[in-house]
Amino acid sequence: MKIGVISDTHGSLRAWQKVMKEYFNDVDMIIHAGDLFDDFNERKYAGQLADEMSGLKIPFIAAKGNCDSEEDLSLAAFPVAAPYAFVQIDSTRIIVNHGKKLTEEDKFKLAGKWKVDIFISGHTHIPELKKKKEVILLNPGSPSMGKKEQSAGMIESTGNKFDIKIFNTETGEILYHI
Repeated sequence: MKIGVISDTHGSLRAWQKVMKEYFNDVDMIIHAGDLFDDFNERKYAGQLADEMSGLKIPFIAAKGNCDSEEDLSLAAFPVAAPYAFVQIDSTRIIVNHGKKLTEEDKFKLAGKWKVDIFISGHTHIPELKKKKEVILLNPGSPSMGKKEQSAGMIESTGNKFDIKIFNTETGEILYHI
């Protein structure tokens, strides 16, 4: 299974379309870690972005971010989970949370409590990929407002084996890999 992982699009239709065309065109699922629509610079595209996300023919899992207003989320024809979205694919357990109020230690503790394999978060706009014991923390960064670079992630799984990458969405360069 191939899962595209994205966060902090902040209403950027251009960034969404680029990632979909160049990187997520053959994925089986997309996970979004929040801050889907709200950005004052590109707010005029929120409806069109919501339509594109709503029109996906594959599963789309989204967690609510701190900038996702009820007004913006009402544009979407899909549910947005708050504060956590949970995905289980075979025996792989994934939790998704925007991450604004959680420290790295909090994420590892929750992952252990809930027996999660992968904890996906966003909020910082900085890509991060860490493994501690059997838990992987994945923050794909942002394809539209990255603090260092524009980025997104990919999880490829076969059974309980993972190949996880975070890549620069402008250049395709692999930034992190586990």
